[in-house]
Amino acid sequence: MFVFKAAVLGGGTMGGEIAQVIANADIPVVVKDVDQKFVDHALEKSREVTKSQLDRLVSKEKITQGEADARLDEVMGLITGTTSYEGFGDVDFVVEAVPERMEIKKAVYQELDEVTPGHAILASNTSSLSITEMGRETLRPGKVVGFHFFFPASVMPLVEIISGEDTSRETVTAAFNFAQKIRKQPITCKEVPGFVVNRILNSGVGEVWREQEEKGLSIQKVDEAIAGANITPMGPFFLIDMLGLDTVLHVAEYLNESYGDRFYVHKGMQKLVADGKLGAKSGGEGFYKDGAPNIEGDADPDGEELADLLMLKTFVEACKVLEEGIGTVREIDLGMMAGAGLDPRRGLFPPFWKADLEGLDTILEKLDEYEESHGERFAAPRTLKRLVAQGRLGLKSGHGFYAYPQAEGEGTVKLEKRGDVAIAWLANPPMNAISPQVIQDLGKVWEQVKADDDLKAMVVHSSLPVVFSAGADIKAFTSMDQEAGAELINNGHSLLRELGQNRKSTVAAINAIAFGGGCELAMACDFRVAAQSAVFGQPEINLGIIPGFGGTQRLPRLVGQSKALEMNLTGDAVLGPEARFHGLVDDLVPDEELFDVAISWARKLAQQAPVAVEQIKEASNKGDLDDGIEAEKQGFATAFFSEDAKEGISAFLGKRSPKWQGK
Repeated sequence: MFVFKAAVLGGGTMGGEIAQVIANADIPVVVKDVDQKFVDHALEKSREVTKSQLDRLVSKEKITQGEADARLDEVMGLITGTTSYEGFGDVDFVVEAVPERMEIKKAVYQELDEVTPGHAILASNTSSLSITEMGRETLRPGKVVGFHFFFPASVMPLVEIISGEDTSRETVTAAFNFAQKIRKQPITCKEVPGFVVNRILNSGVGEVWREQEEKGLSIQKVDEAIAGANITPMGPFFLIDMLGLDTVLHVAEYLNESYGDRFYVHKGMQKLVADGKLGAKSGGEGFYKDGAPNIEGDADPDGEELADLLMLKTFVEACKVLEEGIGTVREIDLGMMAGAGLDPRRGLFPPFWKADLEGLDTILEKLDEYEESHGERFAAPRTLKRLVAQGRLGLKSGHGFYAYPQAEGEGTVKLEKRGDVAIAWLANPPMNAISPQVIQDLGKVWEQVKADDDLKAMVVHSSLPVVFSAGADIKAFTSMDQEAGAELINNGHSLLRELGQNRKSTVAAINAIAFGGGCELAMACDFRVAAQSAVFGQPEINLGIIPGFGGTQRLPRLVGQSKALEMNLTGDAVLGPEARFHGLVDDLVPDEELFDVAISWARKLAQQAPVAVEQIKEASNKGDLDDGIEAEKQGFATAFFSEDAKEGISAFLGKRSPKWQGK
């Protein structure tokens, strides 16, 4: 399902921000509210956000003031305000952002079901309410999905895509691709109170709230201690003043009702909200007033204990979300990175990644101590106990929730040997882009593997926890002339062809995003084992070019001509379960089991007779693949050096929509 026009139901600040995000991706959007003043406020907010973004670009001299003015008019021209359902008859995607009360939501979904076309997806921006209940008010429950933005929507990159009991796989995939189209970072999860990020955040910060009230701690000193421990971007009380006390309290009370005492509700916050002191949105008075604490408490906190309470409880809740099957390891961590500001580039790590760095045995010991001193809320999760019992202790052992290379040396691809299995670790941060250097380094590793008689199979794995390979290094490619580019394409094709022809079997272990060249590298291997979080795609068409490393040839051999043509012509992403369904991957496993399963595949293949392996692969690959690759190489060169490709790549690098000329 494709989105050519969208609608936002609910005006005000949030509706205006969401509409701006959609229009800024060059998609027309209708904003509706029951009161014209809320519609006007949404339009004013959209204009304010757009102007602010453009002013920053002007100040950095990336665009001129004239270009900024023209773009402002262009974006605002895509947003229409209304107090009726006029304009909803041809929308493809609706984001409902009405107040968080189920009776209002249900009434709205009955109306939306009547005024929108049957193919339209109805998506709720709810932070916690049941998608299933809303969907069952319609005749299309399979097309109802959660689409949760984080405030402010124009700034925060995360969108949680929540499937209810009836939501179809196709709807989730369409919502995922729409989120990417509007330049957001989507994660998918199942429906539970609080979903992923709010649930985990509130569980952890609730322990800080509890400690502050029980011990009468100074909130200013608490904020300073937490910020100083470098486990969150800022202190919790200061952050709540920015977000709005009423918003945070609503979620906290709902989670307490849903899960019980392990979710603490701050009594002081309840009183402040009752008095209308909501933080920045009410004039600045909330937990703080004029920079000074606005609630009782002046005792000094134990900073180390506070940091432990927050970190450990966050980890425990993340494990519960994982064990309940609500989200995967990578998507939980990615959600906390994009939705809670836990940015590894700033030394802030999401729960599973941080636990791996600390050492899972260390985390287990701490949890045992805190369970004894603070109760069963800190009981160690079974997943943690299992990993420690297996000797999977995180970074120091090479495997915890994620796998880590146990190989030294420089280069963008590192070789590790485990018995008769080689591991080629992709190590080109931040996104493992397939650059000329990666192709060269992978070729060197492959030559070493071929020359070592003790090695019978090779696994290609990412050394980066949250990405396999996001595709080709566009900047590196555009800096090459036609002759150098042709040589690179030929060398790359020759290497990838060998991975599928040699008597040494190859297995791609896809942990996360595998787009473009990353997807093509995976397809060149004999087998593909994917984590549940894996996402595949051939987005080259969006740049005005075509796949350059076998995507037009290997993809149809795996998924069939029709699905391959769809992926190559739309550029849309395919999620792990769909990739398994269509045969793009041979095995789909939980994220934390990917490395073990991939190694198991390689060990099984390593036991087979080398000559027989080689002959089977040669016979199986007979056909017109080489002819097809030659045609692809010629087509790639034609497309890559076209004016459309220059425009597509320029638009991609400039984060704007391309304007094709057919040249």
